[in-house]
Amino acid sequence: MSSHVTIDRIQFALLITFHYLFPLMTMGLGGFIAYMKTVSYFGRADHRFRPFRKTGEERAVYESSSRFWMKIFALTFVFGVVTGIPMEFQFGTNWAAFSNFAGGVIGNTLAMEGMFAFFFESVFLGIFIAGRNYVSPRLHWFSAVAVFVGSWVSGFFIVATNAWMQHPVAFTKNADGVTLDSIWGFFTNSWLGWQYAHVMGGAALTGSFILAAMGAFYLLNGRHQKFAKKSLKIGVIAAFVFSVLQLFPTGDRQAVNVSRHQPSTFAAMEGTFKTEGDAPLVIIGFPDVDERKIQSSVAIPDLLSFLTYRRWSAEVEGLNSIPKDEWPDSVPLVFYAYHIMIIVGTLLIAISGIAVLLLWRRKLFRSRPILWTLMLTFPFAFIANIAGWTTAETGRQPWTVFGLLRTADSASPESSVPAGSGLFTLIGFAGLYLMLGILFVLLVVRIINQGPEDVPEQGPLPEADLPDKSPVF
Repeated sequence: MSSHVTIDRIQFALLITFHYLFPLMTMGLGGFIAYMKTVSYFGRADHRFRPFRKTGEERAVYESSSRFWMKIFALTFVFGVVTGIPMEFQFGTNWAAFSNFAGGVIGNTLAMEGMFAFFFESVFLGIFIAGRNYVSPRLHWFSAVAVFVGSWVSGFFIVATNAWMQHPVAFTKNADGVTLDSIWGFFTNSWLGWQYAHVMGGAALTGSFILAAMGAFYLLNGRHQKFAKKSLKIGVIAAFVFSVLQLFPTGDRQAVNVSRHQPSTFAAMEGTFKTEGDAPLVIIGFPDVDERKIQSSVAIPDLLSFLTYRRWSAEVEGLNSIPKDEWPDSVPLVFYAYHIMIIVGTLLIAISGIAVLLLWRRKLFRSRPILWTLMLTFPFAFIANIAGWTTAETGRQPWTVFGLLRTADSASPESSVPAGSGLFTLIGFAGLYLMLGILFVLLVVRIINQGPEDVPEQGPLPEADLPDKSPVF
């Protein structure tokens, strides 16, 4: 692969990885903000639905919490927009061959994401942040729900685009590229359902740990106790639920998808070189591509065959049965990224499970060791998500569109974007994103130092600050 393509790939990897940190947070937090605002708006002391059975003071805590988290959401959304714009330009500058080839298909969903989901989310985010004193409480509540829906619909269009690149369907290939045959066929891609569930589950898991970490931080510092306990309780329960769902069924079914449609990726993920029945599941090891085997491995006999095909003796295809020019460019990278995701995910299940147990035993809020653990381990949710995407994207190589267009043929001509130009912009983006990252952290720290609005000890917030049931307009 030529040097200019390598530089383009490194630059794209840097930009997409940094950018994804922000949508990961907005998609993860959106649902919890909508939940808090919904409880605040619909809750009452005698509500028949137990989750909405809240006193006025409890409703005030939920209201204050939703406003605080929406500040974090809005800041993250802005940085997501700023870092996302260069991604669109890269398709035309660095990856013109790919855009010309696949634009007739992926252009549809990328346009839908921008025109429908993004603007929908933006409008209602503005209403929630700036319109509290200008719109009815019902519309203010609806804006929180709309922001959540917009973020997840936006994620759907992006994941649908990636699903087509992983498993192309409903297209016709011609001399110039591909065109879409059926939008229904595109959106019913067998790859899409479980990938979307797994991606959004990862985002929700990240949001859960952010809530729990913030609650633990304030509890350890003796500040904003009502907000802290509410965020911590919601966070640890959701973290346990979503961490388990990431393992099964979403992770399990997505792995089955990979085994059926991308056997080379699956073999690299599992470190399987030899095609065999009774295939073992490698827990740890070191893939040796030259020797075509896993060195110093710890494995569970027969388990990979069972997990993949639900039969202990089922044959699993190894890399030795696949032409080497169709292997992922870096088998060790795919293997390590996948196993990092699994190990970190298992750790998050254990931590959230212990936290839920302590919550059930009414000891969580006083247990400083687990509070410190929750506060310090929230970055691991980001690590697990990035490791998962690294597995998916490096595992698809050497293809940009699996089976149709190789990455080496996807970049713009070297005469248009030489390696030197790519390296110059790569260094520029690295410096710019470093400054943006520092600025984001400083602004988040400022919001955290300000904290949420505290609910007075003597009772709930003034009635004017609580949602009522007035008409929408």
